[in-house]
Amino acid sequence: MKRIFILISAIALFGKFDALAQNDKFKALFIYNFTKYIEWPKEYEQGEFVIGILGSSSIVTELESISGKRKVGMQDIVVQQFNSVGDIRKCHILYIPPSKTSSLSEVLPKVHGTSTLIITDAPGLALKGAAINFVVKGNKQDFEINPQKFEEAKLKLNNTLLTLGTVVSQ
Repeated sequence: MKRIFILISAIALFGKFDALAQNDKFKALFIYNFTKYIEWPKEYEQGEFVIGILGSSSIVTELESISGKRKVGMQDIVVQQFNSVGDIRKCHILYIPPSKTSSLSEVLPKVHGTSTLIITDAPGLALKGAAINFVVKGNKQDFEINPQKFEEAKLKLNNTLLTLGTVVSQ
């Protein structure tokens, strides 16, 4: 009986990890595909296209996989992890995983005046300063989008992206 319980627990645990890994793939693809609907200022169109991640997150592996195969326009994609808010440097996209959402209030002044797209992954953060926030609706990965944050970051947003997500405003 104990062996059966251990076997069932192991299957459930591996199934959960597999679902999390699959969700990271979806989020990484979302992040890459967002770039097709956003235009950064001219000074951001040179050098590498940097996707930053605050802290550690399993999405890094998925983003690195994409970066080895794809480009944003003519720019190579580079994935950089920042251990703390103080480590954040110029990046095109900054992803804040659920484990670091409490840092959003510190991140906002750090990137103020830059053209950094902030993407978060916790309920309500599109209303608290993120431009895009991942949400789950009906067991499907979705996202909220705050057009005001695009404007503040001097990012041109293609209206098609607005139709793909749920628009929120402050």
